[in-house]
Amino acid sequence: MKQFGRIVMLMGLIALLLPSPRGLAAGETAVLAELHKAKQISCAECHGTSKKIIVDDSEKGVNLSCIGCHGSLDAVSAKAKGHINPHKSHLGQINCTACHSGHNSSQAYCLKCHSYTMPIPGAAAGVVAPVVPLKAKKSAKKQVETTDVVVIGAGAAGMTAAITAHDAGARVVLLEKQPITGGNSMLAAGGMNAAETTFQSAKGIKDSVELMYDDTMKGGKNTNDPALVRILAQNSAGSVAWLTSLGADISDVGRMAGASVYRTHRPTGGDAVGAHIVSVLRKNAADRKIDIRVNSPVVRIIEDSKGGVTGVEVNGLHRGLYIIKAKAVVLTAGGFSANPEKVAYYRPEFKGMATSNQPGATGDGLDLGAKAGGELKDMKEIQIHPTVAAGSRILITEAVRGNGAILVNHEGKRFVNELTTRDKASEAILSQTGKSAYMIFDEGIRKSLKQIDGYFHLDLVKEGGTVKDLADVLKMPVETLEATIDTYNKAVDAKNDAEFKRPDLPRALRTAKYYAIEVKPGVHYTMGGLKINTNAQVMANDSKHIAGFFAAGEVTGGVHGANRLGGNSISETITFGRIAGSNAAELAKPKSVK
Repeated sequence: MKQFGRIVMLMGLIALLLPSPRGLAAGETAVLAELHKAKQISCAECHGTSKKIIVDDSEKGVNLSCIGCHGSLDAVSAKAKGHINPHKSHLGQINCTACHSGHNSSQAYCLKCHSYTMPIPGAAAGVVAPVVPLKAKKSAKKQVETTDVVVIGAGAAGMTAAITAHDAGARVVLLEKQPITGGNSMLAAGGMNAAETTFQSAKGIKDSVELMYDDTMKGGKNTNDPALVRILAQNSAGSVAWLTSLGADISDVGRMAGASVYRTHRPTGGDAVGAHIVSVLRKNAADRKIDIRVNSPVVRIIEDSKGGVTGVEVNGLHRGLYIIKAKAVVLTAGGFSANPEKVAYYRPEFKGMATSNQPGATGDGLDLGAKAGGELKDMKEIQIHPTVAAGSRILITEAVRGNGAILVNHEGKRFVNELTTRDKASEAILSQTGKSAYMIFDEGIRKSLKQIDGYFHLDLVKEGGTVKDLADVLKMPVETLEATIDTYNKAVDAKNDAEFKRPDLPRALRTAKYYAIEVKPGVHYTMGGLKINTNAQVMANDSKHIAGFFAAGEVTGGVHGANRLGGNSISETITFGRIAGSNAAELAKPKSVK
């Protein structure tokens, strides 16, 4: 039997590498089922020996079969050759079926955001399949199941709420419409803001809850909900401690725009915070055996006769429509930056602008919440991030500027305080030639921040051995760029930026090589959403909370006001995710236990 298993594995690998079977049109290839069948690998090798083939929505059984033949993601990654390795990325441990489809054309999930060439077995050559919403599958009779708490959306806020509710004794089902968990949180780069943490104290950084509150209110142009901002600041250190207790490393402390002091927590060496935190949350959810279902969009939030929330209706990829009754529902489905129509509806001037968001950020949760009676607020407050790599959807983290990089225009001149708020930096870039700018940094800055290496990996960086060489590559006046950098270096030496009043000057640009990334503003974050109170309860238009309904993260509005400070998003998702999960679990407890 072992020998047969090795033969099957070998045949499966050969099937993925061989040209497509005869009879296909030029430029096409067989789907995986046909490739396996051509090598005499039966359905049973993927689906088991049962006469009735049953595939759950998360496709767990099929994925185990994939791993059984081809090995884990890490094993496949180790065999990969070439510049881009799709099996080892910031997406972490995801299902094989997120990219490889057995009976339809496969598509690399990466290509929903990236544009580089990435051939994949079982895909139509050179074709990127469009993102098509799942259609509701009708069944003769909807199945009904029950649980204590349902969480909608498996980003950092959702996983935090689910873990917190589980640890408080609740039975939890976590639903995610995409084939992978992580949401936008997986893309968060800069860090997590928090005040009065042990990591700040160890580094001699003086900060306070009051200062974080003031910075956040000022950054939001004082249109934020003060009570929510107070909760964000007061609970931020506790959220850092909670993540640390789960195994996260956010001990490095940097600084981002709008902050008065160093309070942006991130992994050692300044690595990207989002992928790390998501990985830690995934592991903790798995260790707790929390019921997580991907490919499971919620199509309706169920209400009782009094308007209270009592469950959800789900449209599973394979299962079709079914109902989950629950004592509490937590909505953590994110914002709508990846929905160009919705963005243009609220802000016509942003029509056609690129986004830095993952493809699932389409605002479905907002629509669900509003239909369930939730009040929407601040919907026109959409944040444009100033530094998305030109011609891509890749966000160049604010931490690069925080570590010392400068912005220059196509003429080689600085034109803005690099650590001003995102709205002001974006406005300044859009007023330059070509509505773009260059982020300039040197080898010293590159070595100070691990995640910069990723930009080289994605071929986003131009370089020169000297400032003159870099200017030549960028086709800008050499004398001007040299003078700009010299003036900036003198400002660093004097600890005074007379030109643009930049408050923090961590390092001069004197260490060859010199680098540049062309950047331009892109739709990044939606500050508006469902109105909540300090207990993370969703509020109705009559200023009363909706019974059994909680929300956290980017699907809510009020925390950030008119502009979000970098580092406050992860802080918000963890803090309010914990509050929502805890209160949902408390509501679900039998009255005799409370």
